[in-house]
Amino acid sequence: MEDVAKSDTPAGVHVSGPDERESYWQPVPANGHVDVALAPHIVPMESPFGMGTQSVAPGGYVREHTHDRNEEAVYVIEGHGRAVIDGKEFPLAPDTAIFLPKNVRHMFINDGDTRLRWVWLIVPNGLEDFFRQIGKPRKPGDRVPSNFPRPENVLEIERHTVFGTDLKDKFDPLKQS
Repeated sequence: MEDVAKSDTPAGVHVSGPDERESYWQPVPANGHVDVALAPHIVPMESPFGMGTQSVAPGGYVREHTHDRNEEAVYVIEGHGRAVIDGKEFPLAPDTAIFLPKNVRHMFINDGDTRLRWVWLIVPNGLEDFFRQIGKPRKPGDRVPSNFPRPENVLEIERHTVFGTDLKDKFDPLKQS
């Protein structure tokens, strides 16, 4: 494949490599990082969506939540774990694909020995705004920071981005046998 300079990229097309993307360290309980590859603030688009990758450290998890205005797709590219979707567990491994319609409870748990990494796509966009507001900027070559807490106003951030109402009976993988 020919290496094309960015100035030669056709109008409206956006191409980026992993070192050129927005990236954010994520707080507990995920303890990983998120890269934002595509979103309306990166490239103009007629049908707004957000797309990127998320990595979760061994023992980490993405808390149970819903999206009341968004559909989400997840495609696992590395590691093993499990998804809990409306109370049912599904194994996660490379090439696992999941579609999540609006208002479906879901969470992702890394119960493997290596990082769990997936591509996420959300329509319409907004998940990237959440990651930016709760995370810490990450640059290529950065050392993994010590675990850090979620912001005190995380529920407010969730309400103003892509999350449904706070679930009072969230599934907690640390309390499961």
